[in-house]
Amino acid sequence: MSVVTATSFPRMTPAAVEQAVPEALRSAVPRHVAIIMDGNGRWARARALPRLAGHRAGIEAVRRAVRAAIDNGVDYLTLFAFSSENWQRSPEEVSDLTGLLRYYLRTKVNELHEEGVRIRFIGDFSRFDEELRKAIAQAEALTIANTRLTLVLALSYGGRAEILQAAARLVQAALMEGRDPTQLKEADFGQYLQTADMPDPDLIVRTSGECRLSNFLLWQSAYAELAFDDVLWPDFNEQHFENLISQFARRERRFGVRPV
Repeated sequence: MSVVTATSFPRMTPAAVEQAVPEALRSAVPRHVAIIMDGNGRWARARALPRLAGHRAGIEAVRRAVRAAIDNGVDYLTLFAFSSENWQRSPEEVSDLTGLLRYYLRTKVNELHEEGVRIRFIGDFSRFDEELRKAIAQAEALTIANTRLTLVLALSYGGRAEILQAAARLVQAALMEGRDPTQLKEADFGQYLQTADMPDPDLIVRTSGECRLSNFLLWQSAYAELAFDDVLWPDFNEQHFENLISQFARRERRFGVRPV
């Protein structure tokens, strides 16, 4: 495994940490892990298989990641399942991806529900057909009361589009309420993001050795720790997850606060 680690900074005193950093962000276990699942195509190509086989194998990696998140005490797991840019792929691959999403919703939701997992979705669903949008809504409704883990699936999602949408809604609301849009604060803006009711990710992981965010959770990742693993997503397992948690625990997080 190849993980890019953050620079280690001088340790803050416990009192300084207590004052500067919220309790949820002081834990050695990240409360919120987000994963850019990458490498399905290369996994399939290395085995002379169609890309669809890689995507299918990736579903099993999702199952392992969910189990590992639960076992390691993570509260939120966000998976970048289908980006807004993925619509530019061939019609055949888009059909394969959306078909697998239908399969996942049809076969895995009840299993996740029985495990106490809440399922959330973020993204622009307007390009999905009515049947798929209905399945998304039903999965959210069925699992809404579950508290063991919140699994967030980013579908047809793009970070820039989310920011633009939030900005437009915020300005519109401010004008309707007679507020000066130039005096708005970060907290005001955050309320209009699709992740408004969730903590920002503490750890963002990308598999397959690529080292970029690819338009994923751009606003929310401001103070996230980043980790890049060479493993292709279909090969991602519980041990990879635990190794990343271990890497996270050894990092020093300052959140812009000067060490004492």
